[in-house]
Amino acid sequence: MRPRDVAELITLAALWGGAFLFMRIAAPEFGPIPLIELRVAIAAAFLLMVLTVSGKLTQLGERKGGIFVVGVANSALPFCLLAYATLFVTAGFAAILNATSPLWAAMVAFVWLGTRLSGWRIFGLGLGFVGVVVLVWGRVSLKADGAGLAILAGLCASLSYGIAANYTREHLSAVDPLVIATGSQIGAALALLPLALWTWPEQAVSAKAWVTVVVMGIASTGVAYMLYFRLIAHVGPAKAITVTFLVPVFAVVWGYGFLDEILTLQMALGGVVVLLGTGISTGLIKPMLRTKAT
Repeated sequence: MRPRDVAELITLAALWGGAFLFMRIAAPEFGPIPLIELRVAIAAAFLLMVLTVSGKLTQLGERKGGIFVVGVANSALPFCLLAYATLFVTAGFAAILNATSPLWAAMVAFVWLGTRLSGWRIFGLGLGFVGVVVLVWGRVSLKADGAGLAILAGLCASLSYGIAANYTREHLSAVDPLVIATGSQIGAALALLPLALWTWPEQAVSAKAWVTVVVMGIASTGVAYMLYFRLIAHVGPAKAITVTFLVPVFAVVWGYGFLDEILTLQMALGGVVVLLGTGISTGLIKPMLRTKAT
């Protein structure tokens, strides 16, 4: 990966790390589906402006069907599932579930596309997941209070991300990343609109929740997806989706900085392991192979 790709990966992780906190704040007031409808609609409006300024608006009609599929599989469905999960589990635990996306992506690529990963990169994926577990070990509860369905929802969201990443690489690699990002958010907004209207909250929503969803729509969705689809185009889905290993690290950082959460040695160690696993799985860290002269 080039230095620019690494910088975009880290920026994307920071933006998506904040999204889990935003969902944790706003989902109880809006409900999962209305919240995500607003998130993707705001992102779509923002990206439409960017697309117009860039002079690429006419490309939006290309590959409409494929882009709509990505909008559902990579935004509408997983966003709603994760928003539902944050009603019952912590933002950190939701981020753990999201961190399994690279594993799902690798399995989908193996089964669907026949792609094989080296043993070293498989080790990196496993190490990254171990780091995420270490990061939040002892901070989550699996009591029968809705968490079981929330965990299943989070895992299904991760599977959906894995399918969408491989679908994008296989069918939309020639489409401009900004066009995919914009079109997918429009598709997600259209797909969710009927359900959002049906489940719209009857009570008034606080100003804090509205500000949260606007920031989440622009920064954690609009800007984030511009970066995400650029990464898929430049480094491939298997590497791009490993950003989910870094997301919990940033969720902890934002929690420490803005919510006065305690930064423990356990969190620090988990973060280091996560970064190491991500570096190995993306090829940034490679094994030192030595050959002996004979």
